[in-house]
Amino acid sequence: MKTILHKANTRGHANHGWLNSHHTFSFANYYNPERVHFGALRVLNDDTIAGGTGFGTHPHDNMEIVSIPISGALEHKDSMGNTAVIQAGEVQVMSAGTGIFHSEYNKKQDEASQFLQIWLFPNRKNVAPRYDQISIRELEKENEFFQILSPNTDDEGVWVHQQAWFNLGNFTRETATSYKLHATNSGLYVFVLKGRVEVEGHELSDRDGLGIWETNSVKFKAEKDSQLLLMEVPMNIN
Repeated sequence: MKTILHKANTRGHANHGWLNSHHTFSFANYYNPERVHFGALRVLNDDTIAGGTGFGTHPHDNMEIVSIPISGALEHKDSMGNTAVIQAGEVQVMSAGTGIFHSEYNKKQDEASQFLQIWLFPNRKNVAPRYDQISIRELEKENEFFQILSPNTDDEGVWVHQQAWFNLGNFTRETATSYKLHATNSGLYVFVLKGRVEVEGHELSDRDGLGIWETNSVKFKAEKDSQLLLMEVPMNIN
C-alpha cells in the first residue's frame, strides 16, 4: 500500500473576493509539480461563491466535470441549451467532449454557495457533450458508503466516461468500516468534508485528503461524526 497525504492547510488558495477557492491539485495560478493529479483525478477545488456572483460563460473540452454542492445553490446554463439550478443533495456531471460553454451563478444575493468542482481525465476523447444532474437524497445511507458516480449508465448515481466510482458516507462517532476497490489498477482518494477519521493509520480532519493505491481495500474509523467523499480512479492514464 502506498499513500500520499494532503493536509487542508497545504492546498493552493485563491481569494478573488467573489470566489474563495482551495485547490488540492495544481489549478490556474497555483502550480505544484508534485500535486498535478492523482491518477485520473485532475482537479479537486473547494469553492465558495459569494451571493449575486459566479462564473461567466467559459469553455471546456475533453474532461469529465463533476459538481457536488455543499450548501446554497447555483444556476447552470450551457451551450447545449440546459438551464438548471443545482443545490445541496444533488450531483451534476458534464462530459465536455468535443467542447461546451457554460456558466454558474449564485442568484441568492445574501447567501454564499459552497461546492466541490472535480475534473476527471476521460477514457474516451471527443465524445458528444452531455449534461446530467440528479438528487442523491434517496441514495443516502447511515454509517455506510453510498455510490453517487460510476462508469455504468445503469448503476446508482451519475455516470462518466472513465473507470471511476465516487461514494459519499455519513458516519457517527466510533463507526468502523471499509471500502473495497473495483479494479487492481485503481487508487482511492479520500476527502474529508467534515469530522475526524482514521484511515489506514492516518488521522484526517476537515478538508484533508489522502491518496491510497496498490491495495485492494481501505479501512476507516470515525473518531467523531464525519462526512467523507471517496473517489476511486485509474492510476494509469493515457
